[in-house]
Amino acid sequence: MKGINILFFLSSIWALSSSLDTIPVNQPLTDRGTIISSGGKFKLGFFSPGTSGKRYLGIWFNKVTVQTVVWVANRDSPLKDTSGALNFTRQGILTLLNGSGRVIWSSNSTRRVQNPVAQLLDSGNLVVRDAIENYLWQSFDYPSDTFLPGMKLGVDLNTGFRRFLMSWKSTNDPSKGEFSWVIDLHGFPQPFVMNGSIERYRSGPWNGRGFSNAPSLLPSPGYNYTYVSDQEKISFMYQLTDSSIFARVAMQLNGVLQLSMWNNQTQNWDGFVSVPADNCDIYGQCQSYGLCNSGNSPICRCLDKFEPKDPTEWARGNWSKGCVRKTSLNCQKEVKFSKYLGIKLPDTRFSWYSRGVTLNACEELCLRNCSCMAYANPDVTGTNEGCLLWFSELMDIRQFGGSGQDIYIKLDSSELGNSSRGKVKKLVISLLLAALGLLLALCLILYLRQKKKKDRNQQHFSKGRGTRSPEMFCTNESKDEELDLPLFDFETISHATNNFSLSNKLGEGGFGPVYKGMLKDGQEIAVKRLSRYSAQGTEEFKNEVIFIAKLQHRNLVKLLGGCIQAEEKMLVYEYMPNNSLDWFLFDTNRRSLLDWPKCSHIINGIARGILYLHQDSRLRIIHRDLKPSNVLLDTHMNPKISDFGMARSFRGNETGAMTIRVVGTYGYMSPEYAAEGKFSVKSDVFSFGVLVLEILSRKRNRGFLHPDHNHNLLGHVWILFKEGRVMEVIDTQLRESCDQSEVQRSVHVGLLCVQQCPEDRPSMASVVLMLSSDVVLPLPKEPGFFSGRSRITEADSSSTKHGETSVNELSISQLDAR
Repeated sequence: MKGINILFFLSSIWALSSSLDTIPVNQPLTDRGTIISSGGKFKLGFFSPGTSGKRYLGIWFNKVTVQTVVWVANRDSPLKDTSGALNFTRQGILTLLNGSGRVIWSSNSTRRVQNPVAQLLDSGNLVVRDAIENYLWQSFDYPSDTFLPGMKLGVDLNTGFRRFLMSWKSTNDPSKGEFSWVIDLHGFPQPFVMNGSIERYRSGPWNGRGFSNAPSLLPSPGYNYTYVSDQEKISFMYQLTDSSIFARVAMQLNGVLQLSMWNNQTQNWDGFVSVPADNCDIYGQCQSYGLCNSGNSPICRCLDKFEPKDPTEWARGNWSKGCVRKTSLNCQKEVKFSKYLGIKLPDTRFSWYSRGVTLNACEELCLRNCSCMAYANPDVTGTNEGCLLWFSELMDIRQFGGSGQDIYIKLDSSELGNSSRGKVKKLVISLLLAALGLLLALCLILYLRQKKKKDRNQQHFSKGRGTRSPEMFCTNESKDEELDLPLFDFETISHATNNFSLSNKLGEGGFGPVYKGMLKDGQEIAVKRLSRYSAQGTEEFKNEVIFIAKLQHRNLVKLLGGCIQAEEKMLVYEYMPNNSLDWFLFDTNRRSLLDWPKCSHIINGIARGILYLHQDSRLRIIHRDLKPSNVLLDTHMNPKISDFGMARSFRGNETGAMTIRVVGTYGYMSPEYAAEGKFSVKSDVFSFGVLVLEILSRKRNRGFLHPDHNHNLLGHVWILFKEGRVMEVIDTQLRESCDQSEVQRSVHVGLLCVQQCPEDRPSMASVVLMLSSDVVLPLPKEPGFFSGRSRITEADSSSTKHGETSVNELSISQLDAR
């Protein structure tokens, strides 16, 4: 102990007499010692904030009369007295020791070099380097509450390492406080000021010059910005053009992010820019589709062509419910775009972005995707083409005027009046009206014939079940083949579901509500009731009837009949007492009921059901919406694929097609379908692969987060597979009951199914074989949407240029929400 004290004493004599900017190896810097950067701008040493009495190792401005700390090493582990010392080892590691010699903070450099150097630079960066200036560690990688010139904030996409600011807890306590400034990677990246997990302020996406929602932070003669977004990193940095200026960006105790510069005349810090600066800077002040203008009273109004969702509360100044379109969107009707000028671009977390896409091509992409709400070119420099699409309600918008940007929001065509093609449309309408009379006459004849046929069938309604269906819809499919679909009368269904009571309601999707019921003979049923307000329900209803009435397989849900009476359209299915697969998978308690034998049985059953659709049914059918909620489980946990509202059929040797109406669900759509509208049997194979990996991991591909990287579930599993650590992805409870070789084979098959290129994915016939035998499996290639910001596809449509994207699967997959 005496030896340590002597060492500390000698080193303190060195520290007090030294003006070096380096820390010699094994010569500890004690509490009374400091080092100063070569230009004299920054000093490193020990300090006590306020009146706390606790000691911290930190860096502060040396030539500023008000001690302004910019970095704290041990912010969460204070020293109780002045006995601490900073030591630099021969291995190149900085260690902070307390009086008893215990390490309370360390730089933890992983690389080792000979003759390492620990140096405080004139930028305020404490670095550990080798002789040729390669950094082994630097304090700039671990910011406290201050963002200095030359420091980079952001994310390393290869490692997932993040650099962000976090406020002090109080003026006397530099430990991590409530507020942080981080770059959010969901959708198109954008910085946020966060209050814990709550958004406080949004800087908006980078527009080529600065962050779009912070026009006051544009480059000036005194400083400039550098923003990098590529496959390896996203980073933001600013530099001073005048080296004599002292500047800092600090996260204040109250959550205000402030850029300030030192004023030698007043001997104080002058704040130049602070955000949030006014009430309109507060995130989501006017909620969805609300426009905030701090110069108005009240500050919130709805965007043009929108109206308050709750007019009464809105008039009282309660804007929490936001605004809605005056005319709802209907993807089956014509939609157009209205241009809104000079605004703060909405929250981009649920968005998709691609470089090299013209504004016209961007409009076309948004038009053909039902769930696309708006588009814009985020780049204001005029040097780059770019396309940004939004796939959720538009949130956090404010009026900026000339410093704002333009956005094109999708509206019903009736809201925009006559277009430039109005005269042509009027001419077409006139011609159609001329033919309408003839058409009505023909329809009247058909109606009278159908009425006679319907009257003959009507007598069966009172018995509860009919024998055959009438022509339910005026479609080619129903005309070509009459469907053997038993009919139920409305009274029977109403009685079976207790008048569609809430206690009988099983759930609700894009089609409408689903109810449990019981017929008079005791048979349990599930009733899908088409919502009369559903925008897409009628087409889905037709699709479901046409397909499922023709399908008979133990792994497909069985259609028992239908009800078409007045405005009511309902489908009656066999009841599945064990609900849907997602009801088990993603519930902490229920997931334990799915042991490995049950999971294996479910995976194989789903595979056989899809194989039947692709190969063995009367028509080749592509489901297009395979997901856990569309896999129902019967009494014996047999899986049954349901919901064929999105399905498409093919004849002969056809295996796929193109569509301009991309439909599906977040996280399950294949890359080629999501990006270009190309769907095939391999699209279902991709969805099946996602299902398999979700079953084994009990985690959703959609919204998957990992602390060590930015990949989705597919990418995470692929990385572990390549490293031979595939069992780490398996749910802990599932490992206890599993056959390790069978589970590893299932993961392997799942990865083969989710490969980026559809040509690389196996057919469902091969999948069934691979799951049920010991055939040798090929190595999987990179999965689709690999990296949360992956390339969508290697091939571009004719209307767009190829370019890198910064999109994750959350941003593009749910194009027809269900």
